[in-house]
Amino acid sequence: MATSPAHRLTLVRHGETTGQSSIRYYGSTDVPLSDEGESQMQRVAERLRDVRFDRVFSSGLVRTRRAAQIIAPATAPATAITEFNEIHFGRWEGLTKQEIAARDPELYVQWRADPMSFRYPEGDHRSELLERVSAGFRRISEEHPPGEWLIVAHRGVIGAILDLTVGTEVRAPLSIDLASVHVVSRTNDGWRPVQLDMRHSD
Repeated sequence: MATSPAHRLTLVRHGETTGQSSIRYYGSTDVPLSDEGESQMQRVAERLRDVRFDRVFSSGLVRTRRAAQIIAPATAPATAITEFNEIHFGRWEGLTKQEIAARDPELYVQWRADPMSFRYPEGDHRSELLERVSAGFRRISEEHPPGEWLIVAHRGVIGAILDLTVGTEVRAPLSIDLASVHVVSRTNDGWRPVQLDMRHSD
């Protein structure tokens, strides 16, 4: 049985930001890459230097748009997909885990006990993120032919796309750290992981 043309996704989480996304929960807040984040993306670009991307997508937030520009400068500017914006953490935007625990101890316990069914105070429910990302992924899949795609996005968004493609059992153990790279591909046999959780420092 003949296979369809390979469709490959390279998913990259943006690097460190001026708001310290490594320790603070910045979702919808539009913080730019820090100098460290720029350096992380340069190292990702070096790692992916031999890949020729047919399409480049980012979220609508500046940290992913800049990261995409660094990683794939030879490709046309990234198409910003607002459905790929990170989850809105509500009144927890910009806080560390310790600050959240101190300000909202009861909600913090609920969140840690069952994060998949939690609604962030004055923010999004995880199901809303999953629905939004699924709609965005379906839309670009209908509008663009398969090929070598780069998607630069956020932890929650990359997790959702991996859930949609290779499944939750494969995705669940991944931390999806800043500047990590995840590659999946699809033929007629379906989606499969190629290499997950590559780090810029490997």
